[in-house]
Amino acid sequence: MSTVEPPNTPADAGAPRLARRLGLFDATMIVMGGMVGAGIFMNPYVVARQVHTPALILGAWALGGLVALAGALVYAELAARCPQVGGQYAYLREAYHPAVAFVYGWGLLLVTQSGGMAAVAVTFARYFLELIGAAGMEKPVAALALAVLALINCLGVRTGGTVQDVFMVLKIAAIAALIGCGLLLAEQPHSLSRPVVGEPLSFDLLTAFGAALIPVLFAFGGWQTSSFISGELRQPRRDLPRGLVLGTAGVVLLYVGVNLVCVLVLGPQGLAATTAPASEVMRALLGEPGARLIAIGIAISTLGFLSQSILTAPRVYFAMAQDRVFFKRVGRVSARTRVPLVAILLQAAAAIVIAISGRYEQILSYVVAMDFIFFGTTAACLFVFRRRGAAAAAGPIGFRAPGHPWTTLFFIAVSFLVVANTFYKYPMESLTGLGLVLSGVPVYLLWRRASRT
Repeated sequence: MSTVEPPNTPADAGAPRLARRLGLFDATMIVMGGMVGAGIFMNPYVVARQVHTPALILGAWALGGLVALAGALVYAELAARCPQVGGQYAYLREAYHPAVAFVYGWGLLLVTQSGGMAAVAVTFARYFLELIGAAGMEKPVAALALAVLALINCLGVRTGGTVQDVFMVLKIAAIAALIGCGLLLAEQPHSLSRPVVGEPLSFDLLTAFGAALIPVLFAFGGWQTSSFISGELRQPRRDLPRGLVLGTAGVVLLYVGVNLVCVLVLGPQGLAATTAPASEVMRALLGEPGARLIAIGIAISTLGFLSQSILTAPRVYFAMAQDRVFFKRVGRVSARTRVPLVAILLQAAAAIVIAISGRYEQILSYVVAMDFIFFGTTAACLFVFRRRGAAAAAGPIGFRAPGHPWTTLFFIAVSFLVVANTFYKYPMESLTGLGLVLSGVPVYLLWRRASRT
């Protein structure tokens, strides 16, 4: 059984190291926090516009949940085998080549992570300003939110972890309230049983169901970012795999519950007719006070997602710097707070620049294909690690993905089907995103050359 020991060793001997202060509860909340943002409160209508019956709508979310669970199981074994800071970055480096890992980290900073954070920060600003009755200050509020969360995370991983835990508990409470109100207060719930399909089985129906899965899979994404903080978990080989499985399963239940309530209260046609399904559900059940309550929940959820992102993603850039393929200062750990201060500030600054520039919507169009390219590539790391066999073993694995290789192949196949579909439907956006990510190859070569001189 191939394992890779976690060195967690600073590039400079005697320099401060990351502090291992997080446990299983933190890992689970970080997994869930990376998944639950604003998407679940909005994406149900996108699915209902593609497929038009309760069975197909709920089936899309259930299938998306199975894909997420399959991926989480793969990443859980990878986490047990390679519990190093940077998580997914380390898996790609150890399985393939440091250049592959660098390209992933480069894309994370330029496209997927920073662009997503900028979009969510602006979403938070919109809801927050609407709640307080102000307008016209979205970009400053988004930038301020990112800056404040960055400063909180600079105080230490325990502080950042605690804030993230609180936000996630509040998010669970908000979603549970939405589900509970829908199940208990709906006076004339819509039928879930008929029609099952609503039209003859055809290739068009299959492609529509596939299109419905894209926003579902995007909403279920984010669990992989929990792997970035492996270097700060007290027992990463035990707690991260458990956190991945528990957290992903919990989010699957919450998401299916939200969509069940949306269909019960609004019906498939009503769900497809609104762009704010969670608000419409609460408005139908509790009037305007209900819509205002869920708006508060969405604002908390977006802020919690940002908190999780600033807690996790900087560890990838820190790992890159430790490997001497990024700015040296990014790999330094604060002697007082034991966190990578420069890496945290870099991530916040990148997201703030994109939010203020207004380019986040364009960047978001690149995200889906790039995310799923690395999902599939990273999942394939498990075949590499297993093939290396017992000769590289350094200790007990502690977790093995159930159903491997079939569950792993299933996740890889779905990942690359999403990539193919995205390139087919949005070729220019996908090619632009790919170009941005691949621009990391010459940058990596330049950095490697500089590090040898």
